[in-house]
Amino acid sequence: MTLRLGDIVPDFTQASTEGDIHFHAWAGDSWVVLFSHPKDFTPVCTTELGAVARLKPEFVKRNVKVIALSVDDVESHKGWAGDIEETQGSALNFPILADDDRKVSDLYDMIHPNANNTLTVRSVFVIDPNKKLRLSLTYPASTGRNFDELLRVIDSLQLTEYYSVATPANWQDGEDVVIVPTLQDPEVLKEKFPKGYTVVKPYLRMTPQPNK
Repeated sequence: MTLRLGDIVPDFTQASTEGDIHFHAWAGDSWVVLFSHPKDFTPVCTTELGAVARLKPEFVKRNVKVIALSVDDVESHKGWAGDIEETQGSALNFPILADDDRKVSDLYDMIHPNANNTLTVRSVFVIDPNKKLRLSLTYPASTGRNFDELLRVIDSLQLTEYYSVATPANWQDGEDVVIVPTLQDPEVLKEKFPKGYTVVKPYLRMTPQPNK
């Protein structure tokens, strides 16, 4: 199954380190980051799970739930959790799905046969409260992910969801943003952007971030 941006993501029920997860119900009204790992007890994955555990307060602040997946079983995950806490200095504080039957991996197209026909690639899915896919990223198994970048993207997604703006290249939270080209009425612009805006080109208008 190929998931495209805007699709409703598949629901599933699967075992995890925190009990059975009924995914859509578990997600509730939150945003969700679902990210997969090739295998338990692997070095890059260990560092990634520790990084996410340390960043969990930042995800919570943004109304984001995080959930990992690996193709091993729950007992393996629980054994791995001890190594993660020991080596990364952070205990796991979010669930890891046990996908030893590959059910979720297949639903979300996480196994790429030309890369490896048994292990998941490093997939990342950002899902909004309506269960729609808003971002997907695929990393090779050898490359660890940048979770600070993921937080930056979530800031952009949430900002642009509720305001008529887009974020420019390399944007960081708090910086100026772009007014969407569809807004042209001067009165509407004045109402929506009381801080004013700068016309660089008719199609490129910059304004201070409206929710700051």
